[in-house]
Amino acid sequence: MPEISEPQAEYIVRESSASTIPRVKPRPKQGSAAIPVPFEYTPSDDGTDENLLILLHGLGDTHVPFGKLGKQLKLPQTATLAIRAPEQIPFLYEQAYQWYTSFDPLGDLITRPNPTPALELLDKVLKHLMTECQWPPERIHFFGFAQGGTVAAEYAYHWWQAELTKEKGAEKKGEAYSAKPLGTIVTVSGPLISWPTPSRLCPTPVLVVHRPTPSPEALPNNGLAAFKKGFSHVVEAKLSARGQGMPRGKEEMEPIMRFWSEVLSRRQTEGLYEVMSGAAPVS
Repeated sequence: MPEISEPQAEYIVRESSASTIPRVKPRPKQGSAAIPVPFEYTPSDDGTDENLLILLHGLGDTHVPFGKLGKQLKLPQTATLAIRAPEQIPFLYEQAYQWYTSFDPLGDLITRPNPTPALELLDKVLKHLMTECQWPPERIHFFGFAQGGTVAAEYAYHWWQAELTKEKGAEKKGEAYSAKPLGTIVTVSGPLISWPTPSRLCPTPVLVVHRPTPSPEALPNNGLAAFKKGFSHVVEAKLSARGQGMPRGKEEMEPIMRFWSEVLSRRQTEGLYEVMSGAAPVS
């Protein structure tokens, strides 16, 4: 996992509205009734848990390096939660995990995998985070690499479809309910594996970070179009085609940090605005 260099630009995180949500959130718990897989949770460095960034690793990895990444980011008023995928890759002795079945019996990659196991796991995770840890869905953000990025994007769409179903059900009963999207998604080299056909586009902002061809990690030809079929706000950031893997260094991290500076919420403290590292406070 590369060390993360802090960008030199001065980014201000937008103010959130007044809320009764606690400033410090309860720590998540592991277990069948909570988060049923290993994870690493880090509270916000500044003592205010206003945002939660969930980090999802790629195929064949674990949550450990992404737990370290969460600590390195030091995003203001942002706790991090790195989660391990639920399935160990068969026939491998090392700690290598997958979010859903990825290989056929011959060991070849499945071209049209079924992400349902990952979506069901995240349903349990978010239920625990919202009910026991008091995180509202609009304050929950995702960062995923490769297969983890795919899962993050698929889950945001899955969540939105479920919310639209709740809204429609409430409308039929004459009740008021407004569909609530998740906070944001950053997917690095992680395409959607479904072709969205929503009745209403998901408003969760998505940053699609990818390496163009001839990189082996390039998105499929219709990759960006698939995101725009499902989400109303899609931003693209291209990395070097000569590189590989996670973004490396200040230059490749800059579009991600800039995106977070525009979408993460903040809680006003003692009349001052909290800002990203390197910026001066403003009243």
